[in-house]
Amino acid sequence: MWNTAAVASDVNPNLPLVRRLEAVGFRAWPAADIRYDGSWQLRMTAGHPSRRANSLVPLDPRDTRDISGRLEKARDAFAKAGRRFAIKETPLCPAPLIALLEQLGWTAEGETSVQVANISAMELGNGQDHLPSHDIERFVDACLAVEPDKGASRDALVRLFGAIEPDAGLFFIEDEAEGPRAVALCIHDNDLAGIQQVAVAKHLRRQGLATEILSSALLWAKLRGARQAWLQVEASNEPAKALYRGFGFKEAYRYRYWVKD
Repeated sequence: MWNTAAVASDVNPNLPLVRRLEAVGFRAWPAADIRYDGSWQLRMTAGHPSRRANSLVPLDPRDTRDISGRLEKARDAFAKAGRRFAIKETPLCPAPLIALLEQLGWTAEGETSVQVANISAMELGNGQDHLPSHDIERFVDACLAVEPDKGASRDALVRLFGAIEPDAGLFFIEDEAEGPRAVALCIHDNDLAGIQQVAVAKHLRRQGLATEILSSALLWAKLRGARQAWLQVEASNEPAKALYRGFGFKEAYRYRYWVKD
């Protein structure tokens, strides 16, 4: 069960599924420096602001040994690396750790919904409108053109995408005159397909480009043997959630980050 201090959710999380999705999420968005303290994973990546690549992630709700001391040790490690310390709270996070963070004046920021869908039940057609590229640098340039305000450096993105171990489909829609219009990253990992980095240029939103590129990415994964898709979306992003509902995605669990300035 989701611990009482955790973010609200409409579902009772399936912990084995949470563990599997967290594991494939790590492979889909790799950190440059990964360390462990028991079941706590410390993830640090210079040059990239993403908390997915810069956070402490507890992975066992029963791992409550010396929480206070381990918390300080992890905080020191982030400070020495020059990274802001954040703690990811999923249903795998020990309740005593959350209680301690509240006691120490930490605050929770944002909610992200992790969603899953059955690819075989999707109406994706038989032909792909867009084929994936394997040119990481070109894909990164397209990502930065579509979302120039994300804050990640080009070099950091090239390193991050280049470090992805499962097969990655890099999708983008371009216009000869205007340049990149939409991007999507699909990670094929055994029977799972992870949808990452879906974005459409601001002035071109609500024109069907997200549906178009997402359909191509999911069909690519389906033809390679993926049976279930997963993605992460901000819980407050209603337009994106509506898009994903149209493909059959449903929430599996939520997570959020705890920080203290």
